[in-house]
Amino acid sequence: MNKFKKITLDGLIFQNPTFMLVLGTCPTLGLISSAFSSMGMGLTVLVILTLSNVIISLLRKVIPDAVRIPCYIVIIATLVTFARMFLDKFVPELYESLGGFLALIVVNCIILGRAEAFANKHTVVESAVDGIANGLGFTLALTVMGIICEFLGKGSLFGYQIMNFSIDMLAKPAGAFLVYGICIAVFVYVIDCFERARRVKANKLARENLLKEAV
Repeated sequence: MNKFKKITLDGLIFQNPTFMLVLGTCPTLGLISSAFSSMGMGLTVLVILTLSNVIISLLRKVIPDAVRIPCYIVIIATLVTFARMFLDKFVPELYESLGGFLALIVVNCIILGRAEAFANKHTVVESAVDGIANGLGFTLALTVMGIICEFLGKGSLFGYQIMNFSIDMLAKPAGAFLVYGICIAVFVYVIDCFERARRVKANKLARENLLKEAV
């Protein structure tokens, strides 16, 4: 259980692909002006990442090392093709809003990175948990930034107008870059505070145990 807990916390928080590893920057900066597009891209990546992790883990002993990267790309490209067909048929509004960024999922460094760093070396269940955790971490990060940019930049939320006041720059690429940088800074600061508090608590417990042993 501790193993799966660590995998989950790493994907969601400590190794968050967006805020900690700064991966998938292209779709992040291109789509966070809209909460709907951000969440849609995040959920699409979550599904493809989880499925690709599972398939690659299943085939990890079959795929030759010399051609593993091309094999990963073929697997991911196939999943992306099915995702595009599904979205075009059933969620055309999201399909249109994602545009060319949907096809770029094939070479998304988050998916390729997890395939090479994790799925290629772990069991199917562990790889599935890793895919879900990293996908959720990516989705939550994009959705939060999308909400901030759309609300402050357009005065709307998921397409519904809420207020007339807006900061136009935040609805543009420059504003998205600014929001991204601020969110990374805040996230890293919170994690650092948590880690310092955890170390202080651990040191305190260690000193108390030493005193008990001395007595």
